[in-house]
Amino acid sequence: MAEEKDPESTEAIVAELHKKIKEAFEVFDHESNNTVDVEEEEPTGYIRFEKFIPVMTTVLLEKRYRPIAEDVLLRAFEVLDPTKRGFLTKDELVKYMTEEGVLFPWRLPLELELHGEPFSQEEMEEMLSAAIDPESNTINYRDYITMMVIDEN
Repeated sequence: MAEEKDPESTEAIVAELHKKIKEAFEVFDHESNNTVDVEEEEPTGYIRFEKFIPVMTTVLLEKRYRPIAEDVLLRAFEVLDPTKRGFLTKDELVKYMTEEGVLFPWRLPLELELHGEPFSQEEMEEMLSAAIDPESNTINYRDYITMMVIDEN
């Protein structure tokens, strides 16, 4: 017997997804004009939020990309914070994310192995704009993880 979904709960899920997508989009909308630069992807060099949201909503609803679990993200940050302060300084985060050879993959659990290349300066600035508390110049990684994670229930 096929399980029927409550239309109200589906609407609530979509509304929550839209809220999270908008928050993430705004991090990269540096001009506050409802666009994000995507020179490699679009001939215009940008994508409008109105075009982005239906595509991203479908991707998330269909679970095409499995997000990394919150506990796995937490463990990754804790590897970078061996004294368990609960935060990283801006300088520490920049060092870990931009310099090759700074992170030691053999210290990480298998699911946290490093892939790809270090962040570019532009990528780092975009991440920092969302992650760093400007008053303390630190990232409270539990708060940051909570902001990034989409509840799949």
